[in-house]
Amino acid sequence: MTISNLLKGHEKDLGGGLMVRRYLPSAVKQAVGPFIFFDHFGPVDVPLDADHDVRAHPHIGLATVTYLFEGAMDHRDSLGTYQRIEPGAINWMTAGRGIVHSERTPKDLVGVPHRTHGLQLWAALPVAHEEDEPGFCHTPASAIPELKIDGASVRVLIGSAFGQTSSVETYSQTLYLDVQLQPGHELVLENLPAEAAIYPIGGALEIDGAALALQTMALLDTAAPQRVKANSEARFVVIGGEPLDGHRFMYWNFVSSRKERIAQAAEDWEAQRFAKVPGETDWIPLPPKKPAA
Repeated sequence: MTISNLLKGHEKDLGGGLMVRRYLPSAVKQAVGPFIFFDHFGPVDVPLDADHDVRAHPHIGLATVTYLFEGAMDHRDSLGTYQRIEPGAINWMTAGRGIVHSERTPKDLVGVPHRTHGLQLWAALPVAHEEDEPGFCHTPASAIPELKIDGASVRVLIGSAFGQTSSVETYSQTLYLDVQLQPGHELVLENLPAEAAIYPIGGALEIDGAALALQTMALLDTAAPQRVKANSEARFVVIGGEPLDGHRFMYWNFVSSRKERIAQAAEDWEAQRFAKVPGETDWIPLPPKKPAA
């Protein structure tokens, strides 16, 4: 058996009726490679009166990684960045010492029938880069390497696989693949990083003969190749990388190797000492429960 553990995740309401299924961090494992946070939202038909906007909020010590299957969102941040995020693109925002951003429904989709579906991941930054300058990098769908392998379509979103390398720059070894697999076909995953996981987006999958249910993340034993078979048309993502260089403390939108740094970030946000997002006047307040210093 090459599945070392299964994560079931839990549902969380982000507000406005937008439900997500959260798999990382978990009680079983805090992170898979650098990925310390994994949310799956949708697929859902967005009600015409829905308010799925995410108001301005801060981050430190991490990079957000946004990937859509359906829908669109407008990203704005305190660097002055504006980027429409659409399916197939990778959007990597480095928080470093601190950044503020918002994610809102594009004006052309407000009050218009549409679907939303995607993944929001956070990659914890290595200790040496936790306080780096913030930044934002958009890699359009057309720039993502894609290859066909005997019934499989593989997009190399981040990292290297099957002889292809993504142009997305990271701070540590990182792997993120989007795979579509035709019924009856299988894909062999070899030379995976030390930590890796498979998460099914849709369809019926087996990993070395063991069924992988939807809404379940499989943590892999990467010592041997993984044989992933589709029993119906299926889609899944592979995430992973080298292990984090130590435990991370997490509170709200903050990640750090130092508990006192998180307490300072919370204090700074409450006092509104973070840089502002141009054009944004509404922001998400700090949760009532404060972090322990």
